[in-house]
Amino acid sequence: MTITQEDELDGLKEIGRIVANTMHAMAKAMEPGMTTAELDAIGRGLLERDGAVSAPESTYDFPGATCISVNEEIAHGIPGERVLVAGDLVNIDVSASKNGFFADTGATFRLLPVKPSLDQLCRDGKRAMQIGIAQVGSGKPLAGIGNAIGKFAEQRGYTLIRNLASHGVGRSLHEYPEEIATWPTRDKRRITKGLVLTVEPFLSKGGLWAEQGDDAWTLYSDPRAPVVQYEHTVVATDRGAIIVTQPR
Repeated sequence: MTITQEDELDGLKEIGRIVANTMHAMAKAMEPGMTTAELDAIGRGLLERDGAVSAPESTYDFPGATCISVNEEIAHGIPGERVLVAGDLVNIDVSASKNGFFADTGATFRLLPVKPSLDQLCRDGKRAMQIGIAQVGSGKPLAGIGNAIGKFAEQRGYTLIRNLASHGVGRSLHEYPEEIATWPTRDKRRITKGLVLTVEPFLSKGGLWAEQGDDAWTLYSDPRAPVVQYEHTVVATDRGAIIVTQPR
């Protein structure tokens, strides 16, 4: 989607606020002994309260309102009977629509206590996203996002999952410019003013690829290694990126 009018930006900000508030409320509510299905039910209730529709359910018939991935699961985890325990890394990915606008956000949360190395991975994962967002602006190269994130990851001895990319969003969950690499690339395309996209690097301590599990949804790291993901939906402007998935 390309934003051309103020009311479009307002609509995007509204659904962005809803998904962000939902994700952070879910993170605040999670505790050892809770199942991922119970956590998902909290998210579903919040989305419904605010008049939003789960995007993975409505678009892809995903079996849950939100994606909840724990430890070895790195994306698209199906909410179910898995019980959360202290020390877990829990990725919560919330995407939804309202009044024809879609927004997408995600983050990896820690059920304390976690190992210091995983705590650092989480902090660096969030930083990698911020570095990518800093490369978003009218006329800038799309490749700048992945190149900046790749430099950061290499300097700190991390790897990036190279088949889970950022994407266009706004009027649907996934749209032009389709795949946007969050790893070094030679993509020649440029970011146009008003373009709506996600920035969502998957930072890892050794993982290179995402492979599908037996349930046809859940993704795992190959080779197996800890992975974190942080994601915002942003709008490109002449002054940089507007982050629409901010909680309020």
